[in-house]
Amino acid sequence: MTEYAMPAETARALIAELQAYGVNACVGGGWAVDALVGRQTRRHSDLDLWVEAVEFEGLVAAFVDHGVDRLYPWPGDRPWNFVLHDGDSRRVDLHLYETLSDGRFQYGSVNAPFLFAEEDLSGEGEIAGLSVRCERAEFALQNHTGYQQREVDRHDVAVLCEHFGLQLPEGFR
Repeated sequence: MTEYAMPAETARALIAELQAYGVNACVGGGWAVDALVGRQTRRHSDLDLWVEAVEFEGLVAAFVDHGVDRLYPWPGDRPWNFVLHDGDSRRVDLHLYETLSDGRFQYGSVNAPFLFAEEDLSGEGEIAGLSVRCERAEFALQNHTGYQQREVDRHDVAVLCEHFGLQLPEGFR
């Protein structure tokens, strides 16, 4: 599959479909940045979503009904993070997490968990006129660091820092 663009209307339709199925997905990645600032600032090749693992069945049902029913092999895929696609232009990067007994969220393996708080997924934004839950700005910024940055990551970090008055992380200055 080649690189492609996911228009805002496509992202909106996928999120609306999940909402119709009662799946409380949270937008992450580049679309979270754009949702937070209320406008599309760049092209996106996929839609990153945080979804609680217990909602996985509803997510699959919603996506299968709309043809997003194939795995897209990606380096580093794990049971809690993998990509679904429709064989054409819709690609969704899923990030599944579980709620722990103390209320924190766990993403990743039990041997190397990434723990975060419910408030990290408490951002509010808009994609193509649809109100969406998304990563809050500080969490989105954190998730754009700690790995080899691409041009889109540098763009997203700059947008977040400028819009929310956040300090540029080390390596982005």
